[in-house]
Amino acid sequence: QKTSFHRCQTLDFKNGYAFSRLPREGVGGDTLFANQLSQDELDDLCTKGSTLTYGQVKRPAPSRFTPAFVAYDKKVLKFDAYFMEEVALSPEENYRIRQVGLYYYLEDDSMCIIEPKVKNSGLLQGKLMRRHRVPKNELGDYYHWKDLNLGIDLTIYGRTYRLVNCDSFTKVFLESQGIVVNPPEELVSDPYTEQRRTPVQKRIVPAGPDPFRQFLTYDTKVLRFYAIWDDTNCAFGDHHPCIIHYFLADDTVEVREVHKRNDGRDPFPVLMRRQRLPKTFVDKNKNFPSCVLEITDHEVQEWYSPKDFAIGKTVTLNGRTFLIYDCDKFTQDFYREKYGITDFQPVDVDKKPLEKVPQVIPPYNGFGIPEDSLQNCLSLFPKPPRKDIVKMLENNLKVLRYQVALESPVPEDKNRRFILSYFLSDDTIGIYEPPVRNSGILGGKYLKRTKVTKPGSTPENPIYYEPSDFTIGSTIEVFGHRFIIIDADEYVLNYLERNAECYPATTVQSIRDHFLPRKVVVETASSGFPKKDLDDLIVEVQKELKLQEPFNTRQFHETFHHFDKEGSGFLDKTRFLTICDRFNIPSSTILLKKVRWKGCCTCG
Repeated sequence: QKTSFHRCQTLDFKNGYAFSRLPREGVGGDTLFANQLSQDELDDLCTKGSTLTYGQVKRPAPSRFTPAFVAYDKKVLKFDAYFMEEVALSPEENYRIRQVGLYYYLEDDSMCIIEPKVKNSGLLQGKLMRRHRVPKNELGDYYHWKDLNLGIDLTIYGRTYRLVNCDSFTKVFLESQGIVVNPPEELVSDPYTEQRRTPVQKRIVPAGPDPFRQFLTYDTKVLRFYAIWDDTNCAFGDHHPCIIHYFLADDTVEVREVHKRNDGRDPFPVLMRRQRLPKTFVDKNKNFPSCVLEITDHEVQEWYSPKDFAIGKTVTLNGRTFLIYDCDKFTQDFYREKYGITDFQPVDVDKKPLEKVPQVIPPYNGFGIPEDSLQNCLSLFPKPPRKDIVKMLENNLKVLRYQVALESPVPEDKNRRFILSYFLSDDTIGIYEPPVRNSGILGGKYLKRTKVTKPGSTPENPIYYEPSDFTIGSTIEVFGHRFIIIDADEYVLNYLERNAECYPATTVQSIRDHFLPRKVVVETASSGFPKKDLDDLIVEVQKELKLQEPFNTRQFHETFHHFDKEGSGFLDKTRFLTICDRFNIPSSTILLKKVRWKGCCTCG
């Protein structure tokens, strides 16, 4: 009835070494009793034959079994190999030979490949393949130590390794297993590595001045020249001021551009870095692309030297032409001592001012005001003329109004009246015609607000109308139409009297004389005469006139306007009585005494 028949483990490791021990349990976990005999005595009992003459003879005990991972522990086959790697992006080598070591571990049939690290090789070296069982083919077979030998090609993961040699243990092991080991081969070296190991031949320096002596003699000594680079032949070119530095220590040249404030160029001072500049080249093929390659000494016949630089001389450095016009004091002393040059007169390179071409303004075409039309001649994108902001703020809403009559040979235009408004904020004029019913003329805005020039002024020097030009009876010409000023607003008189120092006395006196009769009426009306008595007097005069039948009122008014040539609305007593006698109007002495004013037309 026993169901468990497993055996106890007798193999173990201690301190890294494998060893076998006695079982602690029997088959199926049965208890084993302690044995008083030693291991040797037990071995003797197992191998000792029976002395009995009867019964079946017992078989001898089998030898001890040792597993492979115990028998081959720490036993490794080592082969020297190499493989060829293609190099596609190097002009100096087409392929590379890489030497590796192939290790085969007998205990578990695993393999690994390690490449020795070379300092500064630039390659990822070390363990190229980790330790594992390497597949041999697609059938699932793995490489075995029987497949390894010298002088064969071993393909692992698409890379072919050539086994050329092995160590002594590997050779002895393979021969002990009946494998004939091929003779070893020579390990191939990398050709590029061998080329690098060859000593570099030193360049033979031709006999001449010692560069080290030149450096010690002329260190920190620099010749400075002031030059002009003329780049006007190119698009958007200009004259660039530059400084040329010639370093005497190594015969190199540096060019720096001098920038001015707001010159519009990028702030890069170094135009040409410090370098030796070739002056004359050796004859060579014109198709040779030397512009993109470095210039070597054997391609240059002559380099630039201090004797090639002088004031007033033109030098071409890397395709740019420079005119040297001055140098500093150290440079002058150097050339004076070494070359005996004494003339260091600077060259005048200042630009001559261009002759200014006068701008011709075309004649005024009549559209808009001259200042606005002039902006089209001064700029591609015209801007509105500048306005006097202070004047606009001081004279805001200040308008001088005049009543004008149109001077025209057309009979229908004789009785037309207009309101001329002069705006003090911007000296513009606007004309408005009050509508008159049944006149046949449509009133409204006659002239929009604009500046009006005087007759005889030119578009180059326009003269506009000012408040001093508006007097009673004066004629104003507005775009071919003539207007006569017949009346003005009381604000005009008040404004001119407040600013009398700014306008001619004739203008102020003209407006003052025009308003004098009205002022007399106002003063008389405000002198103390009651308004009710004045109204009663007017009613009494009107009753006396109604008694005279028939009475032509229209003809009476026209006679009064005929004698009132100034248009003041007043007549003296003599003319008033003369008109009354002409129309047979009886003049009452009592009534005339009540009329204290001189010929008030209101009674008419």
